[in-house]
Amino acid sequence: MAAQSIPLFETAFARCTITLILSYLWLRGNGQPIFGPAHARKFLFSRALTGCFSLLSFIYCIRRLPLSQAIVLSFTTPIMASIVARIILHEKLKIADVGGLACSFFGVLFIFRQILTTQGALLRVGETNYIAIKGRNHVLTVLVALFSSITGGISYCLIKAGAKASDQPLATVFSFGILATPATGICTFAFEEFVLPNAYTFFLMLILGLLSFSAEVFFAHGLQLEKTSKAANVLYMEVALSQIWGIGSRRITPSFGGLVGSLLILISVCCTLYFGPEKETE
Repeated sequence: MAAQSIPLFETAFARCTITLILSYLWLRGNGQPIFGPAHARKFLFSRALTGCFSLLSFIYCIRRLPLSQAIVLSFTTPIMASIVARIILHEKLKIADVGGLACSFFGVLFIFRQILTTQGALLRVGETNYIAIKGRNHVLTVLVALFSSITGGISYCLIKAGAKASDQPLATVFSFGILATPATGICTFAFEEFVLPNAYTFFLMLILGLLSFSAEVFFAHGLQLEKTSKAANVLYMEVALSQIWGIGSRRITPSFGGLVGSLLILISVCCTLYFGPEKETE
């Protein structure tokens, strides 16, 4: 039985629904307040709102930009988060932090520049929903992508503030799920044709939802404990590991740009892990 092609909003709706259910059960099971303590609710609501804006605008961009461009623009989010954290949370941004983020982002550029120039066929597999646009519409879509990046960066800072205020990172995950689930559900039926998944596709969506939930919990906990710039830098591992997995499974032909980009990201993240947590949550 082959996996079906599921529309983007429907995929996001499934993941948000799983996140909402699991975070609710976790909070209930541990006797935690569902909506967090009263003094933390403003952070949790703001995190949910900015996170939802970021998600919806990112999906919009994926539908209208080449996949590589959308992903590269989305990975400016850790940089935005570090800048916003400097302004809102008054975190000190050291040269090592700036260097680590720059190294990781250049790694992303190396990887996707090579894919654009020599592996264009690979992109078409994931661009079935891509709508070609040019001129002013293209500029508008890039601006929406930057809006997604900025709101995503603000959301990271609010995750940190909300997790610290509530002393429970799951509260930030639940707050996002309770707003993003109906939002993506409405978009699913308003802008796309609903596809009923078969048993195998449903199983894959369930697994991806569980993995997504785990990633959100660990990331929220990481932001709670660490500096925003360091926690956000680890997100670049997603690109490097995807590239390495593609080469290992022979779906991607090894290339100089891909290998150099992955190496830059791995070096940057390893340096972040090596220096470890500072007693700085400044």
